[in-house]
Amino acid sequence: MKAVTTSPPPSGVDVVLPCLDEAEALPWVLARIPAGWRALVVDNGSTDGSADLARALGARVIHEPRRGFGAACHAGLTAATADMVCFCDCDASLDPSLLVPFVAEVADGRADLVLGRRRPQGRGAWPAHARAGNLALARMVRRRTGLRLHDLGPLRAARREPLLALGLTDRRSGYPLQMVVRAADAGWRVTEHDVPYRPRTGASKVTGTWRGTWQAVRDMSRVLNETPAPAEAEGVRR
Repeated sequence: MKAVTTSPPPSGVDVVLPCLDEAEALPWVLARIPAGWRALVVDNGSTDGSADLARALGARVIHEPRRGFGAACHAGLTAATADMVCFCDCDASLDPSLLVPFVAEVADGRADLVLGRRRPQGRGAWPAHARAGNLALARMVRRRTGLRLHDLGPLRAARREPLLALGLTDRRSGYPLQMVVRAADAGWRVTEHDVPYRPRTGASKVTGTWRGTWQAVRDMSRVLNETPAPAEAEGVRR
């Protein structure tokens, strides 16, 4: 299903881009940030000059020395100042310009959290072991939350203050899942829309191997077993 834009999206949006050695992909990714939006590149210990390149290309660079996807994402969220915050991988597998209708859907009050359901484009875009792990997690999420989701992909949009109120604590691979689970526990309206998923630039830090994939599955399984927290982030509907 394609998200439909019914009104122009806000011009002030922060896009969090967790980054670990993504110098090759950065020019393409940053060129796809919509006009009037701000790119927040969270450098998670790169050694290939990613931080300097991102800064030269006009992005704001945040340094997060604690390794972990969740650590980088949360550092970007806490550094953001816009009302609306988006997340996107920094490896050129996803196009940040596709976030425009996601933001519009939240701004119009039709959803509280919008997720991109990845649809692989070409060979090598999504290895079989990564898809298998994602499918297993999607089924776990359905049992835990009742949400009929098919993917837990990183392309997403929501309002900043309600996201912060979720009190996210995972700093590894479970961060995106914890966001969805806690949003569901708080009664958020969560929607999902298809997005093309391209072969990433460079090697994956998580899903490049069976071992990395199943370590991520274990991280996320721990999140699913958490006791539901008090719904501090309720009332996000406008």
